[in-house]
Amino acid sequence: MELHAARLDEARRVAIFGGTHGNEMSGVMLVNLWVQNNTEVQRKGVEVQPFITNPKAVEKCTRYVDTDLNRAFTPENLSTLGGGDLPYEVRRAQEINRMFGPKGSPEAYDVIFDLHNTTSNMGCTLLLESSKDHFNLCLVLLNEHPLLKYSTSRSVAKHPVGLEVGPQPQGVLRSNIFESMRDILKHALDFIELFNAAGFPITEGLEVGIPIDYPRDDNGNIIAMVHPNLQDCDWEPLNPGDPMFQTFDGKTIHYQGSGTVYPTFINEAAYYEKQQAFATTRRESLVASAIRKA
Repeated sequence: MELHAARLDEARRVAIFGGTHGNEMSGVMLVNLWVQNNTEVQRKGVEVQPFITNPKAVEKCTRYVDTDLNRAFTPENLSTLGGGDLPYEVRRAQEINRMFGPKGSPEAYDVIFDLHNTTSNMGCTLLLESSKDHFNLCLVLLNEHPLLKYSTSRSVAKHPVGLEVGPQPQGVLRSNIFESMRDILKHALDFIELFNAAGFPITEGLEVGIPIDYPRDDNGNIIAMVHPNLQDCDWEPLNPGDPMFQTFDGKTIHYQGSGTVYPTFINEAAYYEKQQAFATTRRESLVASAIRKA
């Protein structure tokens, strides 16, 4: 897939969101650190705003209070009236949209980095929402589908970037995961500073995710778990015939797809409620021959 040369505006306003999920501790601690002293994240010609997105969930060390904030930025939620009668995260989404948007408008922040942890063994992964956004670079998980309407916290920005770093249990802080997230953010801000000075050619390796649910009985109960051969094997190839699930009585369920896929978010704790055992991805290569500033 070829991305032709594009003219891009400079990225001058950048937000760093932590605590979109209140029990994902690396982003919470980093943003709290940078709110107290933002010297580390400041870059020449760039306004960088660290921000705790869901303070009530952070206080309770829970994923959310009423509903998932990272799914709350729908047009309906952002435009609905109701004030105090609305779920907390819907009200918070409206506040964030006013502060960093409005979503889809020229006034919106240029870039939002939304910091997340995952319990799955997927290392450091950037999550993008459009293959046509030439600004976003490097090896990523691209969540793109023609029917998918993005309602993530970061979707308020012109260029939304999610960052997943794991494995780390919910409500736990691991020093290696914390430092990995910190390093990635510093490199990303360095890139923005360099990009503002002069655009340059890039090559992107991207992956597109499709969720796979656990096997269930007629009542919706889970009847199998991730197979031990697949557990912790995020980004490794899953070939037709490979073990995928193991039933509670020890039977193996094999992958029956037509070709090789690359699973990620394998056995993510937060996704049991979303009926997702993992996401199967396929490789895409997007090549931009040149990027030029406007």
